[in-house]
Amino acid sequence: MSHPFEQLDPARVVAAMEAQGFRIEGEPFALNSYENRVFLWRDDQNQRFIVKFYRPDRLSDAAILEEHAFVEELHSARCPVNRLWRNDSGETLHYHDGFRLAIFHFVPGQAPELDNPEHLFSLGSMIGRMHAVARRRPFSHRSILRPHTIALESIESVHASHWLNARQQRAHEQVSQALLDMLPDKAWPDDAFQRVHGDCHLGNILGREDHFTLVDFDDCVMAPAIQDLWMLLTGEDEPSWQAQLAELIEGYEEHCELDRQQFGWIEQLRTLRLVRYSAWLVERWSDPAFPRAFPWLASEHYWDQHIRTLEQQRVALSSPRWLA
Repeated sequence: MSHPFEQLDPARVVAAMEAQGFRIEGEPFALNSYENRVFLWRDDQNQRFIVKFYRPDRLSDAAILEEHAFVEELHSARCPVNRLWRNDSGETLHYHDGFRLAIFHFVPGQAPELDNPEHLFSLGSMIGRMHAVARRRPFSHRSILRPHTIALESIESVHASHWLNARQQRAHEQVSQALLDMLPDKAWPDDAFQRVHGDCHLGNILGREDHFTLVDFDDCVMAPAIQDLWMLLTGEDEPSWQAQLAELIEGYEEHCELDRQQFGWIEQLRTLRLVRYSAWLVERWSDPAFPRAFPWLASEHYWDQHIRTLEQQRVALSSPRWLA
């Protein structure tokens, strides 16, 4: 059976936009996005927009609308986010030919430079401003980031797949169990959870000079605030990451305080991202875009390297450097 996204040819994308009352100039340009399908296009007034077609059956309508409401709340509070387009009825979630979609105003710019102190300060300030708004209320329909639960589900997905040979399966089970034993069921106190962007990496931040905008809130969840900061810490040695952390926190705390105990949770979050990534690839393999984009998943070398990375992460998790 064909995957639903195989039906999203340029003609269908244009038809979806025209159904919303737009006149399209040229052919939509597909952007790098795998979980959903995202296209850049121009209307007859030469305005640029982004359309996101949501992956079928992944999120409920209520969860998508809660994402939209969060973005609109942030925009109303003058936080730099890419705002949604609304139709004449004020709707942000649209339907066409079995697909759900949202349209965003285009945000120009480039990714920040994480070795630039001014950029780091600006990123911290941007995220702090967002979190000051995010703490006002919780999500009702988005997921909660629970490391042990999500890691366990991810590891089981990999074990149930056909990608590992017998040797790799044994090694993966051993290191995975060690990691699970170090991720407690209740990793963080309840009052540490708040609304966060959830996937705050360089690909989701655009800007010029030291003014940046957060885009793509598709993975927004309830999680500790540090979830939106730790992926920006890329220093290879202690002085480098301490310097990065200092700039981020100085900018962040212009708007709200950060509990320093959360620094000790970074390696748990990194562990979760590592095990989730391989499971995500396995679980999405029926989508034809994945074999084309990630052909190395089928190689023994990838899984050997992944197991070595998990072993290195086990060591890091046992003696985290990210301490206050």
